[in-house]
Parts: sequence; structure tokens; C-alpha cells
Amino acid sequence: MSDDRLVIAPEVVRKMLDEQFPEWKELPLRCVENEGWDNKTLRLGDELKVRLPHAAGYVPQVEKEFKWLPKLAKQLLVAVPEPVALGKPSVDYPWPWSVYRWIEGETVSADTISDMNAFAKDLAGYLHALWAADTTGGPIAGDHNFHRGGDLSVYDEETRFCLAGVTHEIDAKAALTIWERALQSKWTRPAVWVQGDLSTGNILTRNGRLSAVIDFGLCTIGDPACDLVIAWKFFSGENRELFKTMVDIDQPTWHRAMGWTLWKAIRSLYYAKQDNIPEEQQAAKAVIEAVLSDANLAGIKT
Repeated sequence: MSDDRLVIAPEVVRKMLDEQFPEWKELPLRCVENEGWDNKTLRLGDELKVRLPHAAGYVPQVEKEFKWLPKLAKQLLVAVPEPVALGKPSVDYPWPWSVYRWIEGETVSADTISDMNAFAKDLAGYLHALWAADTTGGPIAGDHNFHRGGDLSVYDEETRFCLAGVTHEIDAKAALTIWERALQSKWTRPAVWVQGDLSTGNILTRNGRLSAVIDFGLCTIGDPACDLVIAWKFFSGENRELFKTMVDIDQPTWHRAMGWTLWKAIRSLYYAKQDNIPEEQQAAKAVIEAVLSDANLAGIKT
């Protein structure tokens, strides 16, 4: 996808806004620090933001979010993005785009959370509310969301390929054992809502507590395992165990969650190695080691 990503100039966005939504002509448009990967994000005035897909593969997210976020917002415990307007393609930009209400908050980190245990409980509570939301007519996992919430086996070939390229960096044998175990189970309950990318960049805090979850471009209904990756990417020790306890889901789903975590981390490690980016390699290895350690503590033979 990275080769197809468009460079979207703010001037192009300003022109489309002025043509399609002249009522906002006087509002300043400015870039944001963390604009995201799938979409370019700009702030419009103090209360709005504009999001534009960077590549064709992300275009289905636009109308999907516009349709489903208002319905999900009524059923969740924290704020989610509120769609305001749907923009049309122009001669300068080929795809639909959207305008949302701006949500105040700080991106979650160890520095923005006042109590990690309380945050673990809050995030588990958010997941339970999401899983309880009405799924009638919801989108099924597929190409539109890169199969998040779908069958993990879609990434089997890629995972094995990347794993073969990092055998000197990690315990590849143990990782493969955990990966294969993850592939052995399926989600057999009714499909639930899946956010699809419950990562720190998409979680906001205010006053040290969970306040919002943003970016539902990968949302779907299906297997919730991929939304549990944050257990190893952010939590550790006591707060990880508390998060797992509060989530209260079956062990096979945790096995698949380990699989989703390994897929992303092994892939990241492989490409960071190819591109010689030491900090990204170190971050990916830390996540992999967290999964391997947790699997060992859980008695999964590696």
C-alpha cells in the first residue's frame, strides 16, 4: 500500500472545502501532529477535522464510518468520532473524504494515564460495550478492513515468510509454535463489533482516564481477537493480567490474539530490518518477547 499512497497538499483540501462547504471558508485549516497512516488528517477551525484516504485501499472506510459511527456512538461508554459531512472527489483528489467533530484529548501513553490498573478496567469495559452493540447489518471482515476480525489464516503465508527472515533476532521456533496454535481455533460465537485497530494512537485520555476511541476505518463484525493485541503492546505485569481478567474471554481467543500480535510484530520486525531502522526493530522485538514470555507463563509449550 505504501507505494500507492498519495501526497495530499493542504491547498487541495482547502480548495475542496471552499467549493463543497462554503460555510466553512473562514475556518483555518492546519495539519495535525499525528495524522495517521490510512488517512491524512487536518484540523478545521477548533471544532472540526478533515480526513482523506491516502490510498485506494482505504477508500471503503469513509462511507462505512459515516454510516456506522452514529449508531455505535449511542451504545458505547466513551466518545467516538462524530461524522459531520461527506466530501466528494474532485479534479485534484480522486476519492470521497469526510469531516468530523474534533475530539479533545491526549493520545494514550504511560505519561497520560494516572492509574494503569484503572485504565485497564476502563478499556475492558469499552470492549464489553462494543461487543454488546447491535450487529444487525454490520460489515463482514474482508478486503475493506484487511481482514481484521476475520480468519487469521489469511496472514499465514506472510507470517511464515517474515519469520524466516528474522530467525537470528528472536526465538523463531517458539513464535511459530504460538502462531500455529493460534491458527487451530476459530470464533464460533455470534459475530461482535470489532474496532480493528485498538492501538495507542487511536485511544485518547482526559484527566488521566480513558475518554475516547477514534479511527474505526477497520471496524467490522466478527472475531474480537485482533482488538486484544494491546495486551502485549501496551500493558505489562499486573495491569496486563488485570486487563485480561476484566476482558474475561475464552482462552482460544487469547491464543488468536497472540497470533494477531505476532503477525504484526514479526512483519514489522522483518521490514524494519530490511530498511535498517533500529528503533522499530527494537519495538517489534519487545512485543514479540512479551508474547513469548506470556505464552510460557500460560503453559503453552514452545
